[in-house]
Amino acid sequence: MSPVTYERRIRLLALAAGFPGSAIALILLWTGNFSSGAAWTLTLLIVSLWLGFAASLQHRVVFSLQTLSNLLAALREEDFSIRARGASREDAMGEVILEMNALSETLREQRLGAMEATSLLRTVMEEIDLAIFAFDNTTRLRIVNRAGERLLGQPESQLLAFTAEELGLAGCLEGENARTMEMTFSGGSGRWGMRRGSFRQHGLPHQLVVLSDLSRTLRDEERKAWQRLIRVLGHELNNSLAPIQSVAQGLESGLQTVLKSPDAVGSESTVTILDDLRQGLAIIRSRTEALGRFMSAYARLARLPQPKHSSVNVPDWIHRAAKLEPRLKVAVDEGPPITISADGDQLEQLLINLIRNAVDASLETGGSVIVGWDKQGSHLDVWVLDEGPGLPNTANLFVPFFTTKQGGSGIGLVLSRQIAEAHGGELTLRNRLESRGCEALLRLPL
Repeated sequence: MSPVTYERRIRLLALAAGFPGSAIALILLWTGNFSSGAAWTLTLLIVSLWLGFAASLQHRVVFSLQTLSNLLAALREEDFSIRARGASREDAMGEVILEMNALSETLREQRLGAMEATSLLRTVMEEIDLAIFAFDNTTRLRIVNRAGERLLGQPESQLLAFTAEELGLAGCLEGENARTMEMTFSGGSGRWGMRRGSFRQHGLPHQLVVLSDLSRTLRDEERKAWQRLIRVLGHELNNSLAPIQSVAQGLESGLQTVLKSPDAVGSESTVTILDDLRQGLAIIRSRTEALGRFMSAYARLARLPQPKHSSVNVPDWIHRAAKLEPRLKVAVDEGPPITISADGDQLEQLLINLIRNAVDASLETGGSVIVGWDKQGSHLDVWVLDEGPGLPNTANLFVPFFTTKQGGSGIGLVLSRQIAEAHGGELTLRNRLESRGCEALLRLPL
């Protein structure tokens, strides 16, 4: 037996609602003093009105529900342009229809925003100079941008549905999420920076792979490094070779004069020329020694060994470095007792360089120097404060061989930063805000 439909239940309820009144009217009609024709006429009228009102009630209820069904079907089909008309907040069904219209408008605005965001994302993906690939849970390619097409040497239509292994990208879906890889493609080869993430689409997991060409960047940085090196070496060599050449030419002219005039031997002019020769040789020796020191400093900068980690007691390390400065008493701002794993010799050299620079600055103004340390989360902060004139130019502080001190080599801060970075830390210098002087901050991981 099939269940009774909703429309039939409404019809039966409407008939049941009108049955008592109709039955009483018919009983009174047929028991009253009415003729047979009038009774039949009134009976047909009462029954017609009863059935007509029941059918009208069914139609109104079913029509309203069909309207709501049509609106919901349109929303399901993502057609947000359909609206129900004639609704009013003065009745319950009108409020329901108005709320459905409001929901349809909200969904329309959200879909428009999503379409605009998707369009923007696709435009960015197409224009960005990074190869982007998206693989589904079966490692088949589902999304690729223009840079990815150029890298693989084929258009998108011929790449989609291929697996990562077939495309030569299987290694990108394994191992660490961010690393550098050596790969070869039809559109390029070299070192690539790979980053991998995950997302879900249609309820299924996907993996996003982004490849950036590091070879061009490395070549550009290498070229810039060579240019800086050649500029520095050329400057230092010219500073030494120019006076050597000038002195050598002067000595050569003097010797030629002596050789051309044998009678001048033992004369006063000969003594003068010999004295010039002695001074010139001294200048040549001085400049060659300076050039040798420069090349030695450069070799030292280029051959910094890897740190040999051992247990380093931070208070002992800082107190020991502070006592090694004889020109000025260095105050120590005590911090907590901490032990770290690091290369003690390299860290001591780093701190000595910072303290020496601070003392050099403070001696110019008669100020003091303070060194201290503290624990900040998972890092150790070591600072050196001076009361010197401050830093006139912070942009070139870590440029090799740049120095503002008379007779400085310009490698102390560069070495110090290399030591800090080799230990996974960082070194920064800045002018103090609350007073005169400079602050050097060394941050090391605990």
